[in-house]
Amino acid sequence: MRDLAPPLAARRARGLYRGRRVLAGPTAPEVSLDGRVVLNFCSNDYLGLANHPAVVEAFVAAARRDGVGAGAAHLVTGHRFAHHALEEELAAFLGRPRALLFSSGYMANLGAVGALFGRQDVVYEDRLNHASLLDAAEYAGAKLIRYPHADVAALAERLSTAPAGGERVVVSDGVFSMDGDIAPLAELAAMAKRYGAWLVVDDAHGIGVLGDGRGSLAHCGVGMEDAPILVGTLGKALGTMGAFVAGSEALIETLIQEARTYIYTTATPPALAEATRVALRLVTEEGWRRAHLQGLIARLRMGMQGLGLPLSNSTTPIQPLILGTVARAVAASEMLLARGILVTAIRPPTVPEGGARLRITLSAAHTTEQVDRLVETLAEVLI
Repeated sequence: MRDLAPPLAARRARGLYRGRRVLAGPTAPEVSLDGRVVLNFCSNDYLGLANHPAVVEAFVAAARRDGVGAGAAHLVTGHRFAHHALEEELAAFLGRPRALLFSSGYMANLGAVGALFGRQDVVYEDRLNHASLLDAAEYAGAKLIRYPHADVAALAERLSTAPAGGERVVVSDGVFSMDGDIAPLAELAAMAKRYGAWLVVDDAHGIGVLGDGRGSLAHCGVGMEDAPILVGTLGKALGTMGAFVAGSEALIETLIQEARTYIYTTATPPALAEATRVALRLVTEEGWRRAHLQGLIARLRMGMQGLGLPLSNSTTPIQPLILGTVARAVAASEMLLARGILVTAIRPPTVPEGGARLRITLSAAHTTEQVDRLVETLAEVLI
């Protein structure tokens, strides 16, 4: 057996060792960390729904009524009324015939791509796609070809030289998780249509946030006919947990029959589905959350610009502050924490070499005063 200790020591020496922080209490702008309250700017709870009283109450009431665990996979006895209702409501919200729940976004991506494509097919992926999308192509056994970030011309060149036979599949995040920018989805859809390719979009960070809440595809004016496979997660803007794939009747029925990550895993708790149904209703009814969030994004960017800090190309709640070296990103994160602000340093291999950063994320639960405090503290730490 190989010795696992030396690689861990080497990782620690390079500043790449990942450690877990233990927080107490609910997800919120202020969280308890090691007995002290800190201001949290690294959560994906974009609309502030993870601890919304109505969402919490729906979960508690359903748990009292239906218990905690689903008890089995969906195709055995685990598919409950709450799951079915949530799937129908997600489909209606997104304007698609059907939706199918998965236990996580990772499982949704592996399940969808793995069920539909195989060794004879070619998958084209943005170089900055989420790891689960890259792994999905590998899992399917398809040939994986990556193209430079958001470079539609480079994608066209690669599509034009594809080998004969098999399917062509273009796969992209809707909103990129580390950079926060929106994919050029209309151009990707046109290119996929030109070359007879499928378009798969993982909108984990767009659903609930962009436009009227229906995400990056709606924001970019791309419909189901051009992007037949939409993946979304429930653990970000909707504040709960799990994921879904939305599309045609035939797509969803195929996934029920073929997606191993759906077939061979226990269904999520029905109480979770009930909580998500309430969160989805709040996404629809409370547009002020997105409006407030956009105001906070503009305020943060204006403050950072005033300090001369580098701005990303993002208009979403993900606002990366790229500092370059691992040492600088880690030091900045530690200095912020010493001043009561929690922002995670993101390092390779999650981001490219030279791209270490503070990944600042905003929530509709933040106040303008809290954003101003972040800007003031960034000035103390970095200027």
